[in-house]
Amino acid sequence: MNKKVLVTGGSRGIGAECVKKFASAGYSVAFVYRDRHNDAEKISRETGAYAICADLSKSSDCTRAVKEAAEALGGIDVLINNAGISQFCLFTDITDADWEKMLSVNLSSAFYCSREAAKQMINKKNGRIINISSMWGITGASCEVHYSAAKAGLIGMTKALAKELGPSGVTVNCVAPGVIETEMNAHLSKDDLDELCDETPLGRLGQPEEVAELCLFLASEKASFITGQIISADGGFAV
Repeated sequence: MNKKVLVTGGSRGIGAECVKKFASAGYSVAFVYRDRHNDAEKISRETGAYAICADLSKSSDCTRAVKEAAEALGGIDVLINNAGISQFCLFTDITDADWEKMLSVNLSSAFYCSREAAKQMINKKNGRIINISSMWGITGASCEVHYSAAKAGLIGMTKALAKELGPSGVTVNCVAPGVIETEMNAHLSKDDLDELCDETPLGRLGQPEEVAELCLFLASEKASFITGQIISADGGFAV
């Protein structure tokens, strides 16, 4: 049976690779983007994925996006909560607006989208929810307190939701990437990146497709007995 997947934050980085990877594996794919129309159109043309423009910092947009995806695809079997933003900033310089935006995009969107998608997954007694956190949600990162807090919140939500949805046949897992070669890390200098590579036991940056491959596995029947897990794809950084 053709499976259907919704990817949030699907116009770039890890999200875009998930769209491509799942489409190549035969899934019907929908993805959400905010304002990168050209990128979204390109990915949609390349993969046949259904693109949805929405501001996932808003509960109403999250609900609309999930409903629109379910309508377009004929349901949702897999939800990948990947939408996220980052900001490098001293703790004392984080404004109320910075804090609220970070939590609404990185954490609340996953809550709102999961809440809507879970309704149909529970009815079908089957489904997969995959949350994209970060190694900084495990270890914490200096000058990224709000980002670390939001990503740590995703980890807690994953564990709690896995317990609640397990009896309904729905698995909930979390991927915690390390330093991945994406646009989100493009602001880092070569020296910073070299230092992060040195701190990573495998001695290199991760690639978005490596994270997408892990998501594809967690969505498959091969991972049917895996739930509530935080799986690091960080080259050993957080060991």
